[in-house]
Amino acid sequence: MDLKETIRSIPGWPMEGVIFRDLTTLMQNPEAFRESCDILYERYKGMDIDKIVGIDARGFVFGAVLAYKLGIGFVPVRKKGKLPWKTIQETYSLEYGQGTLEIHEDAIQKGEKVVIVDDLIATGGTVGATVSLANKLGARIIECAFIVELPDLKGREKIKDCKVFAITEFEGD
Repeated sequence: MDLKETIRSIPGWPMEGVIFRDLTTLMQNPEAFRESCDILYERYKGMDIDKIVGIDARGFVFGAVLAYKLGIGFVPVRKKGKLPWKTIQETYSLEYGQGTLEIHEDAIQKGEKVVIVDDLIATGGTVGATVSLANKLGARIIECAFIVELPDLKGREKIKDCKVFAITEFEGD
């Protein structure tokens, strides 16, 4: 199955000149969703990973499934003000301002091996902030994993110290 064919492209959203890659259509397709989750599981099943770190919000979908399949813990990284316990936070730049992500201060123990999961990497702002949060807690980041990469937006450059794995990519269209 070509997973790219299950992803809806929406020109001009959220602003003119942007083509939004909507992974909700992939998640609604049982075969595509299963295949994407299976690809992640096959990649990480023998790596002795302690936790999966999922980025708000679609990283929760893929990350939680992966953590379940691996039999390990799941750590949510959320937008500011959404976690109920003591947190640390990281602010990052957006095209239209700033965003802030938080993680519980006790979510990762020093030396734990983690994989960071999100649905898509574009400019790298959210994953860069998540890498910083995980590093502050002493994690050993094995890799950052995505269903889709938009290489033209150079998100990898914001996370040079983290290996990147993406199942598929959309270039220049």
